[in-house]
Amino acid sequence: MIGNGKWFAAAALALAATLAPAAAAYAAPGTTASAGVPAPVRALDRIAHPLRSMEPGTGTADLHALGVMVGDAKVVGVGEATHGSHEFFALKDRIFRYLVEQKGFTTFALEISWSAGLKIDDYLQRGDGDGDRDARQVVHEVMAGSPWDREEFVNLVRWMRDYNRQHPDRPVHFLGDDIGAPRLDERVFDSVTDYVRRIHPESLPRLNELLTGLRPLDDAIGYLKRPLAERRQNAAKAQHMLEFVQRQGSGGGEDFEFALQNARNIAQTYTFLTLNPGDQASSTAMQRYRDQVMAETTAWWQRRTGGRILLSAHNGHAGYAASDPTTYPKTQGSFLRDTLGTDYLAVGTTFDQGSFLSKDDALGGEWKKFTVGPAGPGTNENTLDQVRYRDYYADLRKAPAAARNWLDISRPTYSVGTQYPNDKTPEIAIGRSYDVLVHLHTVREAGKL
Repeated sequence: MIGNGKWFAAAALALAATLAPAAAAYAAPGTTASAGVPAPVRALDRIAHPLRSMEPGTGTADLHALGVMVGDAKVVGVGEATHGSHEFFALKDRIFRYLVEQKGFTTFALEISWSAGLKIDDYLQRGDGDGDRDARQVVHEVMAGSPWDREEFVNLVRWMRDYNRQHPDRPVHFLGDDIGAPRLDERVFDSVTDYVRRIHPESLPRLNELLTGLRPLDDAIGYLKRPLAERRQNAAKAQHMLEFVQRQGSGGGEDFEFALQNARNIAQTYTFLTLNPGDQASSTAMQRYRDQVMAETTAWWQRRTGGRILLSAHNGHAGYAASDPTTYPKTQGSFLRDTLGTDYLAVGTTFDQGSFLSKDDALGGEWKKFTVGPAGPGTNENTLDQVRYRDYYADLRKAPAAARNWLDISRPTYSVGTQYPNDKTPEIAIGRSYDVLVHLHTVREAGKL
């Protein structure tokens, strides 16, 4: 969930929500073949598949090879090189529709809070009224202040709702896999207390005692200003609450598992909020914890539903390595690979030039348009953009040796998060970060509602 109202990701270093480093100036020597065509380009030409369109509803013939690459994977993580480009958002929508209709996928997961995802999923399963108006309202209410408060996500949610109306026997779902920021909604707490009230009413007073001082949490960013000792005490109290709820479910069952997940999200959120914003070691530890939480929530949902998931996140979460390992030492994708093995597939995205949304200051301000020109020599994109197709995807697991050697070297790469520009130069070894790569020649900023 990179961005939340004073939206969690907008808190970058404070809440450090997916603050992917901004692109920077590049300069590094390229690798060229004697004939003047870079050897990696010739090798990538052999495995590249053209993308005819980014827009959903434009046919699926050009996605069939991608379906083969997906194979039987249970979770497919699709990254984005920026949090605010139309093409990345639209392409994820297009891929998701294809995976639902052709590969049996049932969930779209996004790095927003668990409770925000529940709100969208409630609309998908039970929403009434005019679909266009309601989809727009739901997206704005849930995504306000984030890069996803955009037309592209209205289109996705509207399609998911329409699909459910037409396929009530096999509905699709929306999952928020992140911690509870910028707020922990009352419904998360209510899910826990309502379960205990129904099943173990004698335990309710003790549960309410444990929740005293934890609910409500209406402003996670403001909460970070409280003394660290107090925040650590609350985190310990939330953990005790989780352990108490675990002891209430001797019979198990669907209701208990859902209540337990809500209790878990409360404890995870308060643990994350022991972050000390001024301490790099603390920030690094909590960012690692956050990626672990997102992976665990995604894996839990997959086990619970038995369905297949498209996981949408920044490249720095979906892939196996981030461009800023000092801040993000282990990614959601890496945790999922540990848990699922080859049942997790990481798809990264790159672009050569264009526009996107970001902010001057990660801790404040509005999302606005930025534009970059063609990537310079020595960058990953400069070479990738020389492949014969304007827009394409490639299975990096099948890369010829000449491409593999090039792919395994870290190089400057556009990676734009909640602040642009900043003082970090992101570098990525594409072959060690992703299983599949999508490269686009140009992108434009996502559309405002």
